[in-house]
Amino acid sequence: MTQQEQRQFTATMQMIVPQVIDRMVKEYGMEAGDAMKELYISQLYADLERESSKLWHLSPLALAELWHSEKTTGHIPYPEEA
Repeated sequence: MTQQEQRQFTATMQMIVPQVIDRMVKEYGMEAGDAMKELYISQLYADLERESSKLWHLSPLALAELWHSEKTTGHIPYPEEA
């Protein structure tokens, strides 16, 4: 990954993570601080941090739903395109 691509990915992550946290708060009734902690310790976040996973292409709502699935079932049903 070039430096330019890394900067773009970093900017994308800085935009999408707060949106995912917001969706977790709205969809699952969580407090923002708890949602942030839960997201950051999840396998979903570890995978999202890898640019090659392409998970950052998914909507914040889809990512929140994947997080919820991981939390409730222990499994993340990644879509084919991710």
